[in-house]
Amino acid sequence: MINGLLHALILDEKGGARPIENSKQLHQWQPTDGKLWVHMDYSQTDAVDWLKNCELLNDYELESLTADEPRPRITPTTNGHMLFLRGINLNPAQSPEDMVSIRLFINNDVVITTRKRRLLSVQDILASLNNNEGPCSISELVCTLAHKLTSRMQTVIDELDESLDDFEEEIDEPSKKFDNQGLSQLRRQTIALKRYLKPQKEALSSMVNNHYPWLFDDDKAKLNETTNLLIRYLEELDSSIERALVIQQTITNQVSEQLNQRMYVMSVVAALFLPLGFLTGLLGVNVGGIPGTESPYAFTAFVVFLIVLTGGIGIYFKNKKWL
Repeated sequence: MINGLLHALILDEKGGARPIENSKQLHQWQPTDGKLWVHMDYSQTDAVDWLKNCELLNDYELESLTADEPRPRITPTTNGHMLFLRGINLNPAQSPEDMVSIRLFINNDVVITTRKRRLLSVQDILASLNNNEGPCSISELVCTLAHKLTSRMQTVIDELDESLDDFEEEIDEPSKKFDNQGLSQLRRQTIALKRYLKPQKEALSSMVNNHYPWLFDDDKAKLNETTNLLIRYLEELDSSIERALVIQQTITNQVSEQLNQRMYVMSVVAALFLPLGFLTGLLGVNVGGIPGTESPYAFTAFVVFLIVLTGGIGIYFKNKKWL
């Protein structure tokens, strides 16, 4: 078999599929044999060579189909259409916002999907085909893949909402140290998800609103529900971004208020002791003529005077409501 060929299936149009066992059968496939689904790892050289030799794509289209970071979209090609979609990265030790790309070439007879990293949605479709409960046509296959990619986003978006709930609870607990780094990371994740989901929504909306020969009208209803689901996720992401911003502003305001309160206390203390410092500094000058140097009661009288002066300033501040 071709290195990088993950599977090649011919749909039986009854919910099942029969696999192509070797590369010779794949080269000999004809449209009269049934609808063909080829799934490849585009990071393998043999897979790219097969795509180059299949005569379905020109060089520019092949380059787009194997690009590292394609933007979600649907675009016409010489022999069909190319559809670029993204799915949540649920692979172990990976970040969900680092979304996995899957690229599709679609026409009336064949759909070619390429990817670099594993997608659980593709495995789900394979399992349903093995159970004779899978898509019966290329149109249904594409719509099912788009729906599964979209529905898997729910868990990650719910986790983002729960994390924001935890951050909001932390605001009400001043004694607990707030995790600013965690909030910043959550904001980055939310923004990264929205970056890919917004153009993906536009691509699916284009499929619903325009005519494509390989897309049946009956499947457009399902695709429309997938689009509405994606729109709801985008609305939730917008809400999460705004909530995170409000939380960050609240924390900033709390820190600023605490700092202002401390600076205010320090200013009041400085104002209270400023006259005292002036008087003690004045009388501490080491020159002749300082009053009271000969009297044994001068120090006591001076201390009493300072106490009375401090009390008077305190009463003045109190009347002015500065204390």
